[in-house]
Amino acid sequence: MLFKHTSSGTLTNLFRARYVLYMESPRSNFLTKLSVRKQPRTQFSERSVKIKSSYSLMLDQYNFEGRYDLVKFIREIHAQGLYVSLRLGPFVESEWKYGGLPFWLRGIPNITFRCDNEAFKIENEYKLVEAAFHSKGPPYVRWAAAMAVNLQTGVPWMMCKQDDAPDPIINTCNGLICGETFLGPNSPNKPALWTENWTSRYPVYGQDRRSRSAADLAFAVALFILRKKGSFVNYYMYHGGTNFGRFASSYVTTSYYDGAPLDEYGLIWQPTWAHLRELHAAVKQSAEPLLWGAYSNHSFGQQQEGHVFATESECVAFLVNFDKHKISTIQFGEEVFQLAPKSISILSQCRELIFQTGKINAQHGLRTAQVVQSINHVDRWKFFKEPIPTVPSKMSHVGNQLHEHLSTTKDETDYLWYLSAHNYKRNGNGQLVLNVEAYAHILHAFINDDYVGSVHGSHDKPGNIVLKAPISLREGRNSISLLCVMVGSPVGLSGETNKIYTSEGSSHAEWSTIDKSMHLPLIWYKTTFDTPWGNDPVTLNLSSMGKGEVWINGESIGRYWVSFKTPSGQPSQSLYHIPRYFLKTGENLLVLMEEIGGDPRQITVNTMSVTRIYSSVSETSTPSLLSREKHPAIHLRCQKGKHITDIEFASYGNSHEDCIESGKNCHGSCHAEMSEFVVKNACLGRRKCVVPVRAPKFGGDPCPGIEKSLSVVAICG
Repeated sequence: MLFKHTSSGTLTNLFRARYVLYMESPRSNFLTKLSVRKQPRTQFSERSVKIKSSYSLMLDQYNFEGRYDLVKFIREIHAQGLYVSLRLGPFVESEWKYGGLPFWLRGIPNITFRCDNEAFKIENEYKLVEAAFHSKGPPYVRWAAAMAVNLQTGVPWMMCKQDDAPDPIINTCNGLICGETFLGPNSPNKPALWTENWTSRYPVYGQDRRSRSAADLAFAVALFILRKKGSFVNYYMYHGGTNFGRFASSYVTTSYYDGAPLDEYGLIWQPTWAHLRELHAAVKQSAEPLLWGAYSNHSFGQQQEGHVFATESECVAFLVNFDKHKISTIQFGEEVFQLAPKSISILSQCRELIFQTGKINAQHGLRTAQVVQSINHVDRWKFFKEPIPTVPSKMSHVGNQLHEHLSTTKDETDYLWYLSAHNYKRNGNGQLVLNVEAYAHILHAFINDDYVGSVHGSHDKPGNIVLKAPISLREGRNSISLLCVMVGSPVGLSGETNKIYTSEGSSHAEWSTIDKSMHLPLIWYKTTFDTPWGNDPVTLNLSSMGKGEVWINGESIGRYWVSFKTPSGQPSQSLYHIPRYFLKTGENLLVLMEEIGGDPRQITVNTMSVTRIYSSVSETSTPSLLSREKHPAIHLRCQKGKHITDIEFASYGNSHEDCIESGKNCHGSCHAEMSEFVVKNACLGRRKCVVPVRAPKFGGDPCPGIEKSLSVVAICG
């Protein structure tokens, strides 16, 4: 720590503080990935997809209860007629705190993480770090492979992103474009597997969300199948989730892969879900030539190519246009095809167009958060001020050097206090500045119990953080309290130790009326709210708060950090998921630990639903393989429990596509007057409906010679 006068820039006091430390059959497979730890147990039967891991508590102890019930989950998958690709640890993923490694591993003498020693079992994406282990890396890969094979499980083993996976271990690809980056199986008797097809990028605090379009996903999958003879694609993630508690790693948001085909709340994310469903149907229909057909490829230009798989009776062709901006017209066989920009067209029997990755006919959906309860009355809130430690306690360590954060906290808390004292004697009139350098993610500083400032790092700039805060000291002894925070890492906060976020612990704390205690650091807040009616997913809107953690009936729904804005000026996340599994009938206890300062009176309870759906389908579009209709048609569908209550817009003609999402009047120069009547008659009061895109359906062709589409905006309620 440094004190200096900013007026002269001369250092007036530099000292080493004596601190106090507070303590199957061969078919193309499409698997979906869901983390058990991110989903409540009661939702397993609805969302049986792929499993990631259980939770290791301590040496030789494992937790398979509640939402960690791995056996129940796999049995449910079997009951649904699905398959499991089981990924074992100990290293799970970089997005999980400590990579998913159980913390007790640190206590094993002479252990070296991710090397061949008894505490380790299987690996994940080891190639990314193998070079850092020098000569120990390759032997570890061979050891892990031999150990897995010797278990004699009777099922194939694979290594993600390990190009030199020893036989018979299958090397696989993880990434966005494995159809272009994957080197292929390292042995002719191994299949091409894509174990992580990223449906988006996982979000981190301080960054805007990066989504991935349905067209780009479908293009990547089709390219992997045709170029790499891919027989397995696993979407990472197919179902988003929530990093409950303190599971998220450094700067990773509580919401996880919310833009997946099934979002964080289990709602269908359109058009991604339906567009991929059509692709899967096209691939399944082409199974025979893909599996047993002879392969040939063709070039139609610098950015256009064709891939053909044919048996004596079946044939499928993939026509690829890599040009991102232009439509390409090619002749294939006796037919002429127009290939959309960056798109792959799939031809059944090598002549009939059945799917285009770049043309979206699926409906789109607009998800909204509806406020169902406002907790804005002062008398409904109570607060408890977290004590600022200034003197050592029985749980303190005294010394002249800093301690490594995780080794000290044993990962039982994010928080670690450093205490010191300084005897100050005035020397001049310059401004004193507290200068603290730390390797924590966040640092809060207090002088004589008064808050003086904070500083935090970011995901893209790991390393040290520096706090420079102007301060005032009194003559004589001054207490200095520094709270270091690790985001994803018998110490910590008093409220944590006493579990005041639970019903029992809360009853023993001295809560006060909230009054004016807003926008202050290190404050615990509590209130109650009623369980919202219905089945829609529930969230808290915490946009009025700063940073901290929130509990519902004693269950942590994760960390929040809405004060850390993205480059666009918005929080990375402001809505925080409350599984209905955590809620009680009637009243629920809500407790927040606010680090920086916020206004809890602005918190609202919301329900999530897809309220507006819209679609636009051309009369020249390819009919859905999953529909009985032999002609192009619009397919509209509300989420479970809702039905179509209104048609905001409907037009058979050439409506303006760029304004349809808003529900405004988007009529073009061509419009069939019967459009709204026809759509309302087919859809109102129904959960789902189908409207063919055919001129006779709308009383005839309103404008011959002009290509027409049916565009509809509907409201679900």
